[in-house]
Amino acid sequence: MHLRICLIVCLALSTVYSRNIKNSKKTSLSEEFISGINTVQSTWKAAPSKFMPWSKDAIKRLMGVLPEHFTQVKHLDPLVHDIPNDLPDNFDARDQWPNCQSIKEVRDQGSCGSCWAFGAVEAMSDRICIASKGAQSVHISAEDLVSCCLLCGEGCNGGYPVAAWNHYRFTGLVSGGNYNTKQGCEPYTLPSCDHHVNGTLPPCQGEEPTPKCTHKCIDGYPTPYTQDKHHGESVYSVRSNQEQIQTEIMTNGPVEAAFSVYEDFLAYKSGVYKYTAGDFLGGHAVKILGWGVENSTPYWIVANSWNEDWGDKGFFKILRGSDECGIESSIVAGAPKLT
Repeated sequence: MHLRICLIVCLALSTVYSRNIKNSKKTSLSEEFISGINTVQSTWKAAPSKFMPWSKDAIKRLMGVLPEHFTQVKHLDPLVHDIPNDLPDNFDARDQWPNCQSIKEVRDQGSCGSCWAFGAVEAMSDRICIASKGAQSVHISAEDLVSCCLLCGEGCNGGYPVAAWNHYRFTGLVSGGNYNTKQGCEPYTLPSCDHHVNGTLPPCQGEEPTPKCTHKCIDGYPTPYTQDKHHGESVYSVRSNQEQIQTEIMTNGPVEAAFSVYEDFLAYKSGVYKYTAGDFLGGHAVKILGWGVENSTPYWIVANSWNEDWGDKGFFKILRGSDECGIESSIVAGAPKLT
């Protein structure tokens, strides 16, 4: 009976995909598609999203990791750890370093393919606090990175996480809060919006241009731009091995990861995500901050940059230990240079 149900659902999903091939400008997302996802697997739940009426081109633009990134990671020297014998089954950086508020934060990239920058500055901010044992709390500016790193790619049209960390090390990044906060030297200037859900913000629409590089702090900020810079001490990759990644996070803090996004991920609501159905949309960068086990399924704890209205209050879990969607194969991180 179960096999028969699966065959029926798979046939229905196949029909949806066939329609999608005929009209590549639209996504596969529909009530039928989401119901099918929830029927054929049990580790995670999908839910209707505001993504349904979006064009596939608009959605793909949010997947801002350019393909060359994965080659860059292979040429980056890895930091290799001695694996401890007592790696815990569960670890959450939010609990391990409760005084570092940035670890708990979910940012919003807006209608811009700047995930490559957000995954980087989020981990950088966390690591400054962790390395300083809470003495320094800095909100590294996504605006400064997106707009001023010429070697990082194409701004809102995608970029390279490795280049972002190298820019932090050699050029430095200023502080900067979220949109409309007036916090730090360069707050994010692109408005927050609802990604794929009916939330409290206006929907993300259109294609925001990359902000202009100004090399100037907002009016009223007491420190000049050049004096507000924060730098990295080192940049490295972490081997595609879950124990290496776990040890890195537990020792030095959250890391930036890139993975392949498929249409079903946009409908994620809860549970441990693993690819089930839908077309490939592009590479997306996020921050991994911990791990655990849910109903015997191992997972990574990940912060997205689509605000708290998406997923599980902005976070999601993804299958751990099998390089699901490439989540373990291109980890980038680095140590901060404390002032």
